[in-house]
Amino acid sequence: MSEQRPETTHFGFQQVPVEEKAARVRGVFDSVAGKYDLMNDLMSAGLHRLWKRFTLARTGLRPGQRALDVAGGTGDLAAGMSRQVGRDGLVILSDINASMLREGRRRLLDRGLWRNLRMVQANAECLPFRDESFHCVTIGFGLRNVTDKQAALNSMARTLKPGGRLLVLEFSRPVLKPMRPLYDLYSFKVLPALGEIVARDAASYRYLAESIRMHPAQDELLEMLRAAGLEDCRYHNLSGGIVALHLGYRY
Repeated sequence: MSEQRPETTHFGFQQVPVEEKAARVRGVFDSVAGKYDLMNDLMSAGLHRLWKRFTLARTGLRPGQRALDVAGGTGDLAAGMSRQVGRDGLVILSDINASMLREGRRRLLDRGLWRNLRMVQANAECLPFRDESFHCVTIGFGLRNVTDKQAALNSMARTLKPGGRLLVLEFSRPVLKPMRPLYDLYSFKVLPALGEIVARDAASYRYLAESIRMHPAQDELLEMLRAAGLEDCRYHNLSGGIVALHLGYRY
């Protein structure tokens, strides 16, 4: 007997009907798309660039290969992978949010990256790609916004070629206890205030802070990768566990 789908899920600290979450998340990113990259730099003091560089160094991609960036937003990981696969390779940037894809398209064109890049509006839980299509699949700071995270991991794992790898870059749990009160203060006081000043939207950044707290911690997410059928799964804590990169292979 299959598990019964729950009637509600979390949207930040709120419980909302399952069928409403995707629309609410879409509303958040419709609101912040234009300031998304600026806010990333301000919120992380530029550290997000180092976290993404660390991720790109672990794609294992070679010229001529194929990669998929899920919930790729404005395309930082997709841009890096497009350089790795070269002119004969292919990178697909997917996102459920049209506003984010438009912003990503603008930024990637400004960088002169278009020859080996394609964009697809798609739900991470049911990706419209064939089995065993990609050598590498990434999702950066997007999994926590997905309604059914295990379905998304299953869908991404399905699209991997044998020997391919899934990389999940996401906010996680600080491993140093003295960091936690300061991290909470920053998340729930400074971040919404910054969102109000820069993006004129404190509520969306309050949701983003809450969504981090509701996301599975490092070891729980590791088990979810294994449940998706991936092997040799591991994770790397970055910045004391504020962010973690999870990695798993399909064999």
